[in-house]
Amino acid sequence: MRKGKKKAEEDLDSLKIYYKKLCLSIRTIGLGKISEQWWQEIKEEKIRANQWEKKSQDARVREDALERDLLE
Repeated sequence: MRKGKKKAEEDLDSLKIYYKKLCLSIRTIGLGKISEQWWQEIKEEKIRANQWEKKSQDARVREDALERDLLE
């Protein structure tokens, strides 16, 4: 069980780091694009951010389940 918990914690940490980098990249993307390009890129980044947020939540759920299993 400890390997599973450690893996879930590592996955969660990795997702948090990626999510922070993703948020930073959304704010610092290159200039000179037309409005439609910006809106499309923002839409795609929001979709990716939502996917990573879901994965982060899933990792938290797995971690909580592993902790409950360890306590039983």
